Amino acid sequence: MTEQPIKRIQVHRHGGPRVLRVVEGPRPDTEPGEILIRTHFAGINFADIMTRMGLYPGAPKLPAVPGIEVAGEVVAVGSGVSKVRPGERVLALTRFGGYSGMVAVPARQVRTVPETISLELVAGLPVTYLTAYLMMFDMGNLKAGESILVHSAGGGVGTAAVQLAWLTGARVFGTASSSKHARLKQMGVDLCIDYNKEDFVQRIMDTTDGRGVDLILDAQGPLFFKRSYQALAPFGTLVMYGVQHNIGRTRLLSAPLKLLREVLAIRFAPVPMMSANRGIYGFHLGHLWHHLEPVEAALEQLLAWLGEGKINPIIDRIFPYYKAAQAHAYIQDRKNFGKVLLDFREVE
Repeated sequence: MTEQPIKRIQVHRHGGPRVLRVVEGPRPDTEPGEILIRTHFAGINFADIMTRMGLYPGAPKLPAVPGIEVAGEVVAVGSGVSKVRPGERVLALTRFGGYSGMVAVPARQVRTVPETISLELVAGLPVTYLTAYLMMFDMGNLKAGESILVHSAGGGVGTAAVQLAWLTGARVFGTASSSKHARLKQMGVDLCIDYNKEDFVQRIMDTTDGRGVDLILDAQGPLFFKRSYQALAPFGTLVMYGVQHNIGRTRLLSAPLKLLREVLAIRFAPVPMMSANRGIYGFHLGHLWHHLEPVEAALEQLLAWLGEGKINPIIDRIFPYYKAAQAHAYIQDRKNFGKVLLDFREVE
């Protein structure tokens, strides 16, 4: 009996959402130490959008299949794998290739999912919550009673960070478009700021009586980084982890040069930083493949909290896999509140 070809979403050239296309290929081989997963849901992240646009450091050569997280069912296991069996439900970090009906993943990057948790829900967990957790606790050392400013608070990482901050007992401030403010306030955000209409630095300083905040998570880009730094309190930390503000619907040829100019324009001089008692980190989850210990520890804690009902991934919308282009456009237009997924369960 001939095996059915596997459907994948492929980037064949860099550009806007329309460069994503459905292709077919053979079932992936399962190498020693790997687990073959039938994908139910693949999470969409800005790393996928940047890969599509040719702006993601370390992305594979084209043609390439984006996707760095999936949730699904084990189909087969390679030699040396004993912790999971075919038929079990799992989530996985995939290091590209996740936009696929099947994907082979190293066993270390796979975790089983309790029957009490839906795969749809758990698909919204790995990348966004790991990113938020590692920035907030491993880098930012956020504690109860401290304050945090979350930029793009209504996005995938943003809503995860808001939940984790609330769980910690920190005071939460967030920037987002005005249409998202009501929901963010329901989640426990004390101050919502529309950065398209307001000076977020001034609002933060006014609200904190000139002190600033203890931690800022900023994925907006170079022009925001400089401003965010100004809103830090003494001993405060800025964590930079993206350039979302620099990403439009299409990949203009000038975009990389514009981004480079903005990066070079930032000046974080060491002596003034010492005088201000402030710190800066850069974070990139996709570059921790050879330093997985903190990632694994964070994922175990997050899965425990998920099982206990202490965190609840917000799934904004699920697109069928063949509408990946519409899903990318939806996120780039900042329409989502929480996570967006691709559904591979019913492959046409």
